[in-house]
Amino acid sequence: MTDSDGAAAGAGDDAEESPELPADLDAVRDALVDWYEADHRDYPWRRTEDPYEVLVSEVMSQQTQLDRVVPAWDDFLDEWPTTADLAAADRADVVAFWSDHSLGYNNRAKYLHEAAGQVEDEYGGAFPEDPDGLSDLMGVGPYTADAVASFAFNNGDAVVDTNVKRVLYRAFDVPDDDDAFERVASRLMPAGESRVWNNAIMELGGVACGKKPRCDEAGCPWREWCHAYQTGDFTAPDVPEQPSFEGSRRQFRGRIVRLLGEHDEMELDALGHRIRVDYAPDGEHGREWLRGLVDDLAEDGLVEAEARSDGEVVVSLRR
Repeated sequence: MTDSDGAAAGAGDDAEESPELPADLDAVRDALVDWYEADHRDYPWRRTEDPYEVLVSEVMSQQTQLDRVVPAWDDFLDEWPTTADLAAADRADVVAFWSDHSLGYNNRAKYLHEAAGQVEDEYGGAFPEDPDGLSDLMGVGPYTADAVASFAFNNGDAVVDTNVKRVLYRAFDVPDDDDAFERVASRLMPAGESRVWNNAIMELGGVACGKKPRCDEAGCPWREWCHAYQTGDFTAPDVPEQPSFEGSRRQFRGRIVRLLGEHDEMELDALGHRIRVDYAPDGEHGREWLRGLVDDLAEDGLVEAEARSDGEVVVSLRR
């Protein structure tokens, strides 16, 4: 790895605006990669270069602890092992799987299903191999596009998630600014090695440089350069707090999808009584509240609500 190659992304004005980095970037890079390759968490998606399998892992990991993702990832790929299998599946079954495995927002299941259809219909079953092409897939944002391009094709840019921001903030005193994080991450990453590099720096944030740092216990490879280690200031960038799941609209949306996965259809009031013990049609959490949840899910393309001739509203998963 040469410093001139890896620093190309930080050349020019952007480099001048970046925090001062160690003079020997090759030593910094080699230390991290050697640390990662010597020992790291052995998640199954780190043993594959199949872009579909990588994409499934990335979408599942967005709101779920990695140890909980492993069995869900295995089950999902057992059920739908290829994009062709997933594209041909009933979307209601995919959404029900997502809900049953408590994988966060159910519209991610819908997007994954639609992305599989795009790969089959628009790309002949072969994934785009660069971040720009991957970003055209439904539900794939810049971070996920870089992650899939990196881990499947070794062709991504530097990924910047919460863990990476925390590492850069502490190690190199990078200001809490998204543009600064992007510039420094790009400058640090050695050219042509996005697969191992992005895995390694995210592992560093997950294992050694978490909310509670474990510098010595985890043998952090950047201690000799780390600003936080030298100063004892282990503050971290501000991260918006995740709203409480208990009692949230998201929780009740999930309950609706889960119930409808078990029934062909349900009348609105029957659905309300099943998802909330204090449901009262004319109460605070009654028909108006429930219809709002159903309408949200309908806008996301997950459910359908139909008024029958007798005036009752019947709700079902969208097939």
